[in-house]
Amino acid sequence: MPPSLLQLKSVSVQMFFDRRAVTSRVDASTRRLLSKAGAYVRRRARSSIRKSDRISKPGHLPKSHAGTLRNLIWFGYDPSEQTVIVGPAASGRRSHGRVFTDSSVPATLEFGGYATIIKANERQGRQRFRVKIAARPFMGPALRKEAHKFPKLWANSVK
Repeated sequence: MPPSLLQLKSVSVQMFFDRRAVTSRVDASTRRLLSKAGAYVRRRARSSIRKSDRISKPGHLPKSHAGTLRNLIWFGYDPSEQTVIVGPAASGRRSHGRVFTDSSVPATLEFGGYATIIKANERQGRQRFRVKIAARPFMGPALRKEAHKFPKLWANSVK
């Protein structure tokens, strides 16, 4: 998979395919095909994240402890690239009594990196920790598994 297909961009509500900004810029057939492609990848990414109390191993798909990550995955139209973007929306940063101060926690899971968490403790108050998180890609594998469907989508689109 070329690296240009997997970028750090977030999906916002204004990018949804039923919004006026999208419907006025993209013709109906292109919008339908891009929406299908985005839905395929989103469904694969969501279904690949399993609920579990255990922590996933580095390099494997992440586990969802509260279901938050799975529910944050959306897709939308990117007018600057004229393509569909699929990925987690920036939100829902609280998990198991810890507050993640970095808004890029899903990106850190995908590519690896550092995150700052605040842990509330009754005796010691709030404590800040900077932790290194090994990559647990979930969007890249979803895109690779669904990419074979994209040429078939576009095969009969031009008449």
